[in-house]
Amino acid sequence: AYLTGLLAALAGRTAEAEQHLRDALELLETDDNLEIRYTAAHQQEIAETVVAELGCPIGFATAVQAALPLGVAHSYLEILAGYAFTEQVGNSTVYAEPAGVVAAITPWNYPLHQVVAKVVPALAAGCTVVLKPAEDTPLVARLFARLVHEAGFPAGVFNLVTGVGTVAGAALAGHPDVDLVSFTGSSAVGASIAETAGRGIKRVALELGGKSANVVLPGADLARAVNVNVGNVFANSGQTCTAWTRLLVHQDQYQEAVELAAKAAAKYVPGDPTDPATRLGPVVNAKQRDRVRGYIETAVAEGARVVAGGPEAPEGLETGFYIRPTVLADVTPDATVAQEEIFGPVLSILSYRDEAHALSIANGTDYGLAGGVWAADNETAAAFARGMDTGQIDINGGRFNPLAPFGGYKRSGVGRELGRHGLEEFLQPKSLQF
Repeated sequence: AYLTGLLAALAGRTAEAEQHLRDALELLETDDNLEIRYTAAHQQEIAETVVAELGCPIGFATAVQAALPLGVAHSYLEILAGYAFTEQVGNSTVYAEPAGVVAAITPWNYPLHQVVAKVVPALAAGCTVVLKPAEDTPLVARLFARLVHEAGFPAGVFNLVTGVGTVAGAALAGHPDVDLVSFTGSSAVGASIAETAGRGIKRVALELGGKSANVVLPGADLARAVNVNVGNVFANSGQTCTAWTRLLVHQDQYQEAVELAAKAAAKYVPGDPTDPATRLGPVVNAKQRDRVRGYIETAVAEGARVVAGGPEAPEGLETGFYIRPTVLADVTPDATVAQEEIFGPVLSILSYRDEAHALSIANGTDYGLAGGVWAADNETAAAFARGMDTGQIDINGGRFNPLAPFGGYKRSGVGRELGRHGLEEFLQPKSLQF
């Protein structure tokens, strides 16, 4: 039903299309089993495909990798139903029109979610799309393309191109018929995409790297904050751009926090990702495995103390792309592991003297994508969070909201995804004066 609604929006919001959209929304409101039927039909196939390509545990793949995209896609039906594509501003009528041809270049760590977060709002805005998925995880994108085809989208509206990023991605970014490039990936590649697109005066939306800080202020529930942080970092084998890879704790609670983190890390035993009991699978490939192990070795060489995990292969898993879930103590703010994105199950714990010192550490990287703040009350945490140079911050464990804008400050990117802001990335205003 949500694809039917998107097709209606794509058709130009004619009277017939709007009726299709109203019918889809009415069906969603009256048939409580609709989403369950969709999940039963496709969620298992999606989850198993992601496990085979990425290696994340089947439990995480089912609950997050397969379910989150459905929620995001559904959210755009609700947004479209109430979005004003025309606005009266004084003596002007302002129209929101499609940006044009969109090149969507997506990463491998959340292969379906990132596709949906770009393609669905682009189609909802009336754009045509060329999707280039990451070469490590192209199969789930092909599955998505099959669903688009089954939904009856006109030929040429959605297009899938697979290939290596340096070839296919670069060709899309520089193609004269592309009007907007939406890219998610590393900051280095994002800079290259922006440079290529800039030569054609194209719009870009870049969701890039992160080195997020989770700040635990005095008076907060330390045990809960640490446990949530460990789960946040180890989810998806640490291959999450928003992961809270830096845990900042007051110096008086530092040793307690280190002990809590080490204890929590012991619950994440690497294993077969197809086993429902597994909480930590392998990373995506050998290159990523070697990169993460190299960062752990660098941390030790720079004075960090390993309190859980380490660079060695997990016991019994000497082959495969496995990383020990690692917790590092005595990490300084200027250490390599505190400044650079690792993209693996590695948590660095840092101490601070007072709130001003904590804020300085939290803002002391080139990134500003996400973060967390814990305090005795939400008001105290929010006051601290307002000083953080980052795009989204969870207060005392606040839940992810797919309707809220998602994006970063500094080298974490430009533009926003998700919700109304995500739709507007693919629109451009035209004003008529009367």
